[in-house]
Amino acid sequence: MFFKKYISLIFLIFFLFSCRNEIFTPPNIIFILTDDQGYGDLGVYGADDILTPNIDFLASQGARFTSYYATQPVCSASRASILTGSYSDRISIYGAFMPNSKKGINIQETTIAEMLKDKGYSTGIFGKWHLGDAPEFFPTRHGFDEFYGILYSNDMWPYHPEQGTIFNFDDLKLYENENILKTIEDQSFLTEAITDRAINFIEKNKKTPFFLYIPHPQPHVPLFAKNNFLGTQARGIYGDVINEIDFSFGRIYDVLKKNNLVNNTVIIFTSDNGPWLSYGTHSGSPGIYREGKGTCWEGGNRVPAIISFPKNIKPNTIIDAPVMGIDWLPTIKEFSKSDNVKHKIDGKSLVPLLTGKTYKSPHENLFFYYRENELHAIRHKDWKYYLSHSYRSLNGKKGKSDGTPIKYETNYINSPELYNLINDPKEKKNVVDLYPNIVKKIDKISDSISLILGNSLKGIKGSEVRPIGLIKN
Repeated sequence: MFFKKYISLIFLIFFLFSCRNEIFTPPNIIFILTDDQGYGDLGVYGADDILTPNIDFLASQGARFTSYYATQPVCSASRASILTGSYSDRISIYGAFMPNSKKGINIQETTIAEMLKDKGYSTGIFGKWHLGDAPEFFPTRHGFDEFYGILYSNDMWPYHPEQGTIFNFDDLKLYENENILKTIEDQSFLTEAITDRAINFIEKNKKTPFFLYIPHPQPHVPLFAKNNFLGTQARGIYGDVINEIDFSFGRIYDVLKKNNLVNNTVIIFTSDNGPWLSYGTHSGSPGIYREGKGTCWEGGNRVPAIISFPKNIKPNTIIDAPVMGIDWLPTIKEFSKSDNVKHKIDGKSLVPLLTGKTYKSPHENLFFYYRENELHAIRHKDWKYYLSHSYRSLNGKKGKSDGTPIKYETNYINSPELYNLINDPKEKKNVVDLYPNIVKKIDKISDSISLILGNSLKGIKGSEVRPIGLIKN
């Protein structure tokens, strides 16, 4: 009896010790980012004219956000926030970089790739960078072991469609690491080529943790899809492009399954900002939301966001709490148990939300800057408050169907406006006069954040703003 009692105790102690010392296996991270894809451009987000079975399946295996915001409604600034966990205004990146820019992401900033590389990860980016095209700004100088893709948007430059010229892409350069492979005009091969490179990267690094970043150049105009996808979707060529991106993800997921990597891989799918509405049928849909890319109305910033991690996230999780692009770095940091980054960031880990420990957003306030550090809007809990500013709009005009844009008109918010996003998600009823106490509170929040991150509309530089990267010579 005595022996049995103590042998049971020994087994219990051994079991508890084993649990405490369970070996941690860092998860693989795959981050897929589309360009200008709207909230209403996936089946799981309500699209009934585009088939996206693979991405819809991903949502069923993990979590889908209904109130996820791109940090900025424009390319470079949004991407900078994702990779650094900071408001782009904190790191002085506004708008979208043009080719041959003398500016880019500062080498002092810590990217997700650098954070994970310090943890022993292999890192690769296949797609569009858009954080500077001078050598010191290349992705291979910011934590990535491998790069294949383009350094800025696929319509640049000097043949931007808005100039009314015939498409000509002799100047669009395709890179491998820091070397030019070729200049490209027909981009119909690119989604497949990016996918091929991504799959090769997984196969090559499947025995060690890896970070795979796939920022697709599509569906940014001009639109390109491989021939076998053309004419397959009710949405037209835009739908064809999204369907090919969905097929691309399906190929990647199959490789993960084949190599038994799914359970220990974090997969994130989202968009850098809302749709470029002036391109008519060649642009995406903001769903029920107001306006699109280049504005801080909901349609400009609210975009699809899906994350899967079978070890930690239950299937068919739906998260309504508002979150933002700044939150990916700290979320990945917690999942990978990486070290702290050296600079202050604005994002918060979403792990408590994703694992069901809380249903509350880690943010009481989210800030929407656009156009050279102008603070345009604040989301405070369920309220969206717009400060006086100008914004572009089609004002009900319908775009063309030939891939060329129509001109925006300029609208003005001459005095602050307030909307309740729960009761009025379409932002149709300005209730600023009905809630003076809410307005007063958010005005104080506005003044406070302007002192920290700046606000050029008020001539405030911001006490915590860090410098952008600049070419030395």
